Amino acid sequence: MTEQVKGPAGYFPSIEKKYGRPIAEWQVLIRASPLTRHMELVAWLKTEHGLGHGHANALVAHTLAEDRAE
Repeated sequence: MTEQVKGPAGYFPSIEKKYGRPIAEWQVLIRASPLTRHMELVAWLKTEHGLGHGHANALVAHTLAEDRAE
């Protein structure tokens, strides 16, 4: 039995399927953006790339958490 992924990463399979880009590619876009604040990045993904709020929020939360952990 496989363990279900929790947290923001739980959205990743549906994000990749719906928008046709791998998560790593979304993370490159987020990191390349001049924006740095969580909600600014979420709004940017929604307006510029057409993501839904939950998907944009999950990508930003996971990416920023990874960057803080480094």
